[in-house]
Amino acid sequence: MSLITVNVGAPSLERAQRQLCWLAERTEDVLVLTETKATAGSQFLAEAFSAAGYAVTFPDHAPGELGVMIVSKLASTPDPLGATLDYLPARAAGIVLDTADGPLRVIGAYVPSHDATAAKTERKKTWIQHFSRALEATASKAPLLLGDLNVLEPAHQPPHRGQFAPVEYDFYTGLTEQHGLADLYRHLHPDSVAHSWARRADLGYRYDHAHGSPTIRDSPCGCR
Repeated sequence: MSLITVNVGAPSLERAQRQLCWLAERTEDVLVLTETKATAGSQFLAEAFSAAGYAVTFPDHAPGELGVMIVSKLASTPDPLGATLDYLPARAAGIVLDTADGPLRVIGAYVPSHDATAAKTERKKTWIQHFSRALEATASKAPLLLGDLNVLEPAHQPPHRGQFAPVEYDFYTGLTEQHGLADLYRHLHPDSVAHSWARRADLGYRYDHAHGSPTIRDSPCGCR
């Protein structure tokens, strides 16, 4: 089984039509699309994949709010986290896949960004707290795969000191210490310096992550 996360950038209808040409040719079984929005572009993607027979999970987005869509070639049922998250709920979407090894939970999360304003900083902090509680409340024996997050690991290179708050680093470490999830990329590439987004060539960030339960971490897998 393979999965990919793609930031679609709250697409216009014209951009979404071009994105669909690329996404429809992907070989992955599950597409986790982040930065979706209640606009014609995101709705077009949801309707096009649904019409083609994919299982589409696209939570209701409040006007102007960003979120997540999950598109699966495999049959799925809603993960309980979606109904449990009670603050900016469109920022996370979850499905349960019926695999040969039993149920697999897949959760996509698009953590709110923040800037220098107190309001956006508090908004991000509040969402992280509510998401962590929802993750705890829906914990089960089924293995879980979570991405893409929009946070950095504490030992990130370059350090980007002062740009991120303790609550953000605590959220990253809490996924392992509180929820038992491993950073799969870091587990497989312990010394690698890799970035998923860059403001310029010499200023990169590994914002995007795949965290998995121990059974996923210890099974044959790849992460890039």
